[in-house]
Amino acid sequence: MYVAQLTLPERRAALALACLVAGLGLTMAVLGRDDLLGTHGALVIACGVVVAIVVMRGFYAPSPSPERLSSYYDDPTRAGIVFAMIWAIVAMAVGDWVAWLLVSPDLTFDAAWSSFGRLRPVHTSGVIFGFGGNALIATSFYVVQRTSRARLPDQVSPWFVLLGFNLFCILAASGYLMGITQSKEYAEPEWYADIWLVIVWVAYFGLYLRTLARRKEPHIYVSNWYYLAFILVVAVLHIVNNLAVPVSLGHAKSYSAFAGVQDAMTEWWYGHNAVAFFLTSGFLGMMYYFMPKRAGRPIFSYRLSIISFWGITFMYMWAGSHHLHYTALPQWVQTLGMTFSLMLLVPSWASATNALLTLNGAWHKVRDDATLRFMMTAAVFYGLTTFEGSFMAIRPVNSLSHYTDWTIGHVHAGALGWVALITFGSLYSIVPSLWGKRAMYSPRLVEVHYWLAIAGTLVYVISMWNSGIVQGLMWRTYNDSGTLAYSFVDSLVAMHPYYVMRAVGGLLFLIGTVVGAYNIWRTMRTPALAEIGDFAEAPARAAPTLAAAE
Repeated sequence: MYVAQLTLPERRAALALACLVAGLGLTMAVLGRDDLLGTHGALVIACGVVVAIVVMRGFYAPSPSPERLSSYYDDPTRAGIVFAMIWAIVAMAVGDWVAWLLVSPDLTFDAAWSSFGRLRPVHTSGVIFGFGGNALIATSFYVVQRTSRARLPDQVSPWFVLLGFNLFCILAASGYLMGITQSKEYAEPEWYADIWLVIVWVAYFGLYLRTLARRKEPHIYVSNWYYLAFILVVAVLHIVNNLAVPVSLGHAKSYSAFAGVQDAMTEWWYGHNAVAFFLTSGFLGMMYYFMPKRAGRPIFSYRLSIISFWGITFMYMWAGSHHLHYTALPQWVQTLGMTFSLMLLVPSWASATNALLTLNGAWHKVRDDATLRFMMTAAVFYGLTTFEGSFMAIRPVNSLSHYTDWTIGHVHAGALGWVALITFGSLYSIVPSLWGKRAMYSPRLVEVHYWLAIAGTLVYVISMWNSGIVQGLMWRTYNDSGTLAYSFVDSLVAMHPYYVMRAVGGLLFLIGTVVGAYNIWRTMRTPALAEIGDFAEAPARAAPTLAAAE
């Protein structure tokens, strides 16, 4: 179906790329001197062969009409949405499973892959990169075309970026289960997966710039500023943090180029800026396009959005060291991180305020439209979470919160309340038009998903706030003799009811995600508008023509 949209030269290029990927996998399998690298080599071969077969099946299909160039190319966006929802369900299910493991460790299986240490990075990377990354790629393709009035420059690069990124996610997740990581905080995959991601990401950056260079709209809309910052800075972060020397080309194991305090500083420069540019900048690009569009209102202040962009871009770069208070990191570096973290509150709240003021005159729509309510609530959580992050960066506060579940609550207030909600709102706003429908299959299910997501987020976050504060207080309570009043085991016992609440909150959010995926699937499967009546939207598969920037 998608291959039929490619010209013959594009089909040849796609087939050549698929064969090249299969060849890379064969090289890994042949050179592999351990089972781990060999297994991943076989996996890469399988992915290359599958794509090659798909291309070959449609290789001799009739050439597409030249008229296709007068409309936007949305097939990669559709596929990216499907991939995003698959990763969301899988990764959130794994996350809730490991939450129940903390409630009852005996629930684990007698297998190495089922341990908490291997499943936890599958959850974090699956949600951040699998769900979030696919959503960002898909929506960025959608937004850049409509705000530039320019079609994507070719039809092979978007598929290479999308499928190549998902291959990286599969390599990472399967590697975690097999025990292949660089043993860092974010459990980065090994060197060959890192190199592959660099190739894919450079292609993504080039594709985005080529689209903007072809724009018919002289102005570059602010969403593109945020998307470009996300693409460019994530590339820099990934390359620097993952500098490593492999044991040999035949081994999966490598050694980091950094060590000790330098490694810790580099890791948290990467970690906090991954939050800044992957989990903030990219999703602000979503918010600045889809919220005004859904509300039918212009952005409250375009100038404020640009000021916020430069404030976030500059200040976030310096904030990572606040994760290393009370460590061997030099005191002045800790103070620098704390200072810039406090300053970050200004541009962060500027974006949150800008979003909420955009809804002036449209609050009745927020009441009636669950999709817009997803976005509004996400903006509220963004403002609350950024305030909490700046507050927790203050050294005396950090002495209570550091290493406790308070940090986990903070992270999930951002991940669930901000990232997931703005993503679901954005997807619900474009899925009907992408598949040629008047609206989602069931607006009632959108409402159900919203309230399950809100309930799950609040239960999760509030339980972790309480758990973290209790932990911090127990760990710093001394008796009259000057020794600790509570043992570490005492604190674990006190955490048990909060861990049950967290697992329940995660389960509610997971159920909401399943409801959302079902709603999207049924929307895709219902008859096209052209078949069921006269509607304002375009029929299914008929991409919107190049019109004035939206």
